Amino acid sequence: MSRPVESVVHRSGATQIRLPSVDRFLKHEAVAAMVASHGHRFVVDAVRAVFAQLRAAPAGDVARYAEDDALVAAVRAHVVGRLAPRLRRMINLTGTVLHTNMGRALLADQAIQHIARTMGAPNNLEYDVDSGERGDRDTLVEALLCELTGAEAATVVNNNAAAVLLTIAALASGREVLVSRGELVEIGGAFRMPDVMASAGARMVEVGTTNRTHARDYQNAISASTALLMKVHTSNYAIEGFTAAVGEAELASIAHAAGLPLASDLGSGSLVDLSLWGLPKEPLPQDMLEAGVDVVTFSGDKLLGGPQAGLIVGRRDLIARIKKHPLKRALRVSKLVVAALEATLALYRHPESLAERLPTLRLLARDAQDMLDMARRIEPALRNALGQRYDMEIVSLKSQIGSGSLPVERLPSAGFSIRPSCVERRRGSALIALADALRALPIPVVGRVSEGALLLDLRCLEDEAEFVAQLDRLTFGGGA
Repeated sequence: MSRPVESVVHRSGATQIRLPSVDRFLKHEAVAAMVASHGHRFVVDAVRAVFAQLRAAPAGDVARYAEDDALVAAVRAHVVGRLAPRLRRMINLTGTVLHTNMGRALLADQAIQHIARTMGAPNNLEYDVDSGERGDRDTLVEALLCELTGAEAATVVNNNAAAVLLTIAALASGREVLVSRGELVEIGGAFRMPDVMASAGARMVEVGTTNRTHARDYQNAISASTALLMKVHTSNYAIEGFTAAVGEAELASIAHAAGLPLASDLGSGSLVDLSLWGLPKEPLPQDMLEAGVDVVTFSGDKLLGGPQAGLIVGRRDLIARIKKHPLKRALRVSKLVVAALEATLALYRHPESLAERLPTLRLLARDAQDMLDMARRIEPALRNALGQRYDMEIVSLKSQIGSGSLPVERLPSAGFSIRPSCVERRRGSALIALADALRALPIPVVGRVSEGALLLDLRCLEDEAEFVAQLDRLTFGGGA
């Protein structure tokens, strides 16, 4: 292909390379193949973008593209980059199982398969097959939720914050809601209980103090304007020492004596006793309902191990009011969530196999020796990939559950501690270079930095072969 058409001139005035015209460049055999695969307009935009980058690049960078093959490669890389999905798989070696920034709970194979079976064809999302009439998407999971929790009725919205907002809006808009000062939680994303109350149109009445709240505090605060008593599980922090709180059973008695409902927000929301697997026990929705709580809200994508969803279970008349509220339609879940949630909930019918089939529980209950053995198998390949730049050792670590669940609890784990072997003043940049290199792998790897070392916690690594296979592609920048 004849090359000289357009000059790329460095700011010094020296001509570095001569670019072909876009029209002529499109006739190159490899570029024409890209046009056939991806369309004329898409490839033209890619060519123009690459040429524009070259015009703005320093002379040394531009010189590499003096040959047509180099230009073609640059355009191909641009095309591949634009076509690559933005949502990508990652390898989570942070030690946080329910990592909010990495999608929280991993879906079980059964949930993924159910999504695949039902999303590629028409389905009965809101169609009653028996009657041939319009149906309600809640009915697809309501029976399962009631079976597992003992609730009279249930409904689902798109996350637990929405579940709390909708419950308060439906049951207490324009009136007062009593809540302990020690339970005015704030979680990630600036979700604050006082703000949720205001957004729902309710007036929050704080009772008790930060560390101690008694039954009489609720009793003395109840007035003709009170519509709801609320209990909030402090799942993302803990107050220790001189403390007092009113339990659900006692608080339910106080609420019912005044003719009022009691709602409880469990946040993370587990459906099984985690202590059966050696994990800290979390309050269960079924326990709250048995204690007399009228409405319980909890998450679907935390300890429950399913998709992002807010689950609301409780008294039939109160759930009916919640479902009729105008916000319910705005907060409803999609067919993808319904499919994933139904399949996830179905796993709880077989608790004897839950720790094997539910990824969240499997990772949380994993034995530290398993991770230590894995570290010993991986060590040679990782050490070879790091070379002489870094010092590495196998260490005992402490994982965390994450997403505000059991925040003070740590799980025994194992993995690697990696420190730069360079002089002190360069260690910071070398550590950054290593973290960057791991994230640049085909499947990005993310660890955590602590006390001058990069820690790779193996609790969430199940496919060690996949991790090891890409280590030979580890390359470092100038900081290493």
